[in-house]
Amino acid sequence: MAAPGDIYERELKYLLSGEKKIIDKMIKTCDEQERAAYSSIIRDPFVMIRAAGSLGVDLVALRWDFSFPIEVKSSGEEIMHFSRNPRLTEQAEKMKNECARSHLLPVYAFRLKGVRGDPWRIFALPTDEKLRGNMGLLQRKIPEVDISTNGKYIMRWNDGMKLSEFIEYMEISIME
Repeated sequence: MAAPGDIYERELKYLLSGEKKIIDKMIKTCDEQERAAYSSIIRDPFVMIRAAGSLGVDLVALRWDFSFPIEVKSSGEEIMHFSRNPRLTEQAEKMKNECARSHLLPVYAFRLKGVRGDPWRIFALPTDEKLRGNMGLLQRKIPEVDISTNGKYIMRWNDGMKLSEFIEYMEISIME
């Protein structure tokens, strides 16, 4: 039996891969703009690679214009405090450091369980590095994971970028 998080890793993998069957299932409760964005990924999908083991990255999205690592998280609660599990903070720091070495943006995808419409939100880990090219575009567009007053990461689902908006933004970038 698959681990609970694997279900959502696979869902995101198939969505960004442009799998029509999974997209059709996702858009049933979405509004018109969300439906259009999700449907557009069918034309310009990513090659999605699932990372083996727990290296702080669950998926890698590859396409001619954008490539980035993704860590997938899911919860029934709208706020995820990394401080509740020291492993989450350790994982985030490792991903942040690895991405800094390669000038990549560390991306988090947060799936809220039981929500109608687009249940996915996209975040970036905060970094001091000013990225260039398409990574720089994403860095300026994607909201960052918050840092609490005691230096711990917090993801607030409502503060993230809808996955459908993220897809729409990448489609607009292709046309420019």
